[in-house]
Amino acid sequence: MNAPRLRTRKLDIRNGRVDLSHGSGGRAMAQLISEIFAENFANDLLAQGNDQAVFSIPPGRLAMTTDGYVVSPLFFPGGNIGSLAVHGTVNDLAMAGAKPLHLSASFILEEGFALADLAKIAESMGNAAREAGVKIVTGDTKVVERGKADGVFISTAGIGVVPDGLTLSGDRARPGDKILVSGTLGDHGVAIMSSRENLQFETQILSDSASLNGLVADMVAACGPHLRLLRDPTRGGLAATLNEIAHQSNIGVRIDEDSLPVKAEVAAACELLGLDPLHVANEGKLIAFVAPEAAEALLAAMRAHPLGRDAAIIGEAVEDAHNFVQMRTAFGGGRIVDWLSGEQLPRIC
Repeated sequence: MNAPRLRTRKLDIRNGRVDLSHGSGGRAMAQLISEIFAENFANDLLAQGNDQAVFSIPPGRLAMTTDGYVVSPLFFPGGNIGSLAVHGTVNDLAMAGAKPLHLSASFILEEGFALADLAKIAESMGNAAREAGVKIVTGDTKVVERGKADGVFISTAGIGVVPDGLTLSGDRARPGDKILVSGTLGDHGVAIMSSRENLQFETQILSDSASLNGLVADMVAACGPHLRLLRDPTRGGLAATLNEIAHQSNIGVRIDEDSLPVKAEVAAACELLGLDPLHVANEGKLIAFVAPEAAEALLAAMRAHPLGRDAAIIGEAVEDAHNFVQMRTAFGGGRIVDWLSGEQLPRIC
């Protein structure tokens, strides 16, 4: 993501729009990168102006992730595609217990997209990266013809370092492990859907999009040797994530409906929209499996962090050759919590 100094009139960010010249590799593209991306992502590595970033890493094992973001709408209550791209990438690294270090970002821009909106997205990405303690150190920009995209798509990659001695993986859950969630479920998916459908409620529902690496660091410090795995329940929500873990670890899962933290307004919105909060995406929550003797200590550590104040123990891992996820309902009955058979909420991230 080169950012040469240009002797030219500044971009008209207030009224201007992306055109094909902004992806041509010439002066217009360099100016776009300089005045929107480099200005908002500013750091020492990006300032070198190379097509790659070269850096040293601290001791430990490397973690790497990649993701793409096509959320619709681009701006939603509690965030936008830019902050979401940073949060999602940071969280994928944090779920391995990694300290996120650096990100890359690639932009597919549609001809005609407002420069003012692009600047807002870049600003939110820069702010989210700084808040998470990471740097966006390299990237790429492409422009496609009008009608060939939907404003902007973002692809990211991230690297981090996992401390020696810490292993968190989806195949490490054991019968008897307690299952915790860091907070209320379904906030992101309902915020997106209500914004997409122009639904209004008495209390505005905000996305929970946030970087969780700080919370994870506190959890590892409190109970690292007892932690089995962490996972962020994004697409498919809690239900899909628990089913994935059950199959990875060859266990069953039992959860208690009365223990699930769901905001009243989210539950009401789900009922109105015909959604199940268990299947609705989150972008700032995590699930933890921990040895039973450390569950209360982990819960206390999570609740001491601002992003874990609504944490709860929601169930436990059990022996089950069928790898079922089962829920004890509020009425005292039980039901299977299965995967979704289709896409409940498309373009949620």
